[in-house]
Amino acid sequence: MRPKNLEKEEAIRSIALQIISDEGLENLSMQKLAKAANISPRTIYIKYENKEDLLVKLFIEEVLGTYEKAVLENFNPEMNFSDGMKKLWLNTFNFLKNNKPAFSLIQYGKSSPLLNKAFQEKNIQQGSFFSPIHTFLKNHVKAGLIPDLPHDVHRALLFSPIQDLVAEYFDHLNREQQIITEEVILTCCEIVIKGITNQKHNG
Repeated sequence: MRPKNLEKEEAIRSIALQIISDEGLENLSMQKLAKAANISPRTIYIKYENKEDLLVKLFIEEVLGTYEKAVLENFNPEMNFSDGMKKLWLNTFNFLKNNKPAFSLIQYGKSSPLLNKAFQEKNIQQGSFFSPIHTFLKNHVKAGLIPDLPHDVHRALLFSPIQDLVAEYFDHLNREQQIITEEVILTCCEIVIKGITNQKHNG
């Protein structure tokens, strides 16, 4: 009996994520995916226009919600700034280091012009995801602890470093020593916290 379309679609996504995990995102091709899923490439192209379309949909439909849930675990937007930032960084680190496909798709999404198009098609507005973090940052802007900057600038200042540290974590998996530990993550987080709150201490 042929699997139902939904089961087939779930299998395609699951196998795609496995290939990304085992061989890297750059080695995923529609032909390789079709062969691994034991289906014709035409079946994949019915649902996905091309590899880029597949990757964007994988990110939105398979990664984004799970990633949000993991990052926000035990986080409260009413936390003080230091505790909140450390919780967000550790949650991010612990999720991504165990989910390399998710990390690869997040990195891809940051550089893909297709992602904004996909967000628009699904009516995903800024703040639809990670809204507690938006509230958290607004609270500390209002309190005068951090500068009042656009959300995208806050994100670049406060959360791009943890993405780079996760990249270093994966880079060191095959080396003699892993240099990216929770202790290093917390130390780097403290440096970022000190940097963005310096103006208050120096004012």
